[in-house]
Amino acid sequence: MSEFFIIVVGAIFVNNIVLSKFLGVCPFLGVSKKLSSAIGMGGAVTFVMIFASIITWLIQIFLLEPLGIGYLQTIAFILVIASLVQFVEMVIRKISPDLYKALGVYLPLITTNCAVLGVAILNIQKSYGLFQMIANSVGNAIGFTLALVLFAGIRERLEEADIPKSLQGIPISLITAALMSVAFLGFTGLL
Repeated sequence: MSEFFIIVVGAIFVNNIVLSKFLGVCPFLGVSKKLSSAIGMGGAVTFVMIFASIITWLIQIFLLEPLGIGYLQTIAFILVIASLVQFVEMVIRKISPDLYKALGVYLPLITTNCAVLGVAILNIQKSYGLFQMIANSVGNAIGFTLALVLFAGIRERLEEADIPKSLQGIPISLITAALMSVAFLGFTGLL
């Protein structure tokens, strides 16, 4: 049990997929202007990341490796991720049209979100078993969502702050993201 706890906590704080590994930065910067959009994107990425990791792990273990076609890993994984994203996009469009409009172009970009593909590949590279892989995927999904929500909250507060004109907009966002990354690197000694 403690092994899974360490994997989850490590994925959330120590090896945060966005703030430590710098994967998934495009949606991190693009969707984090409003807290509601960040939560919606975090939920969508969480669903895709967890299910994509499970399906790609099964494909790797029971199809690619036994057939000796591991070199098709990236293509197979991207096809799985793209299919899941299409499913999520259809569901969000039906359930919450406002969220669908708020996420805009960033929702289909989950397909090319290197965080989702990165977690799927990292699970294979670390030779995780099924339950370790699920723990790592859940931890990374929570870590992605946490980073997105924290950043969105900070950006909403920055809108009301007195910031010099030369730093308004993207410059202050990048500085804030860098400071968040440095703060998360402080968790490195945690585990």
